[in-house]
Amino acid sequence: MQATTAMSDALGKYLDLTADQMKLTAENMANIDTPGYKTQGFDFEQAFGAALNEPTHRGAMNGAQPAVGDVDGLVARPDGNTVSLDRESLNLAKSQLQFRTGVALLRSEFSRVMSAIHADAK
Repeated sequence: MQATTAMSDALGKYLDLTADQMKLTAENMANIDTPGYKTQGFDFEQAFGAALNEPTHRGAMNGAQPAVGDVDGLVARPDGNTVSLDRESLNLAKSQLQFRTGVALLRSEFSRVMSAIHADAK
């Protein structure tokens, strides 16, 4: 028996997208010395909105990946690479904070559900 709520499902999608963002940032950082590499990214808010609108089947995520593409407006070095270590470090810190926030909210949601279960048992 699974005890999920709409909030826990949404938070699961939020955490999945945050993990995707961290992976993408790590890929960008790993390619900082690759000539011609273009920084990759996705619009987190748009991807999260789309994830919230897709149906969840019994707690399972559909696994839709965000639309990843080149990030526009970045300065290219002479070798054509557009990765900025400062930008990627900032994105990684932001993603880590988002992930910690999501985990804290998920804990709170599970605590709320457990309190409701125990209240019915009394």
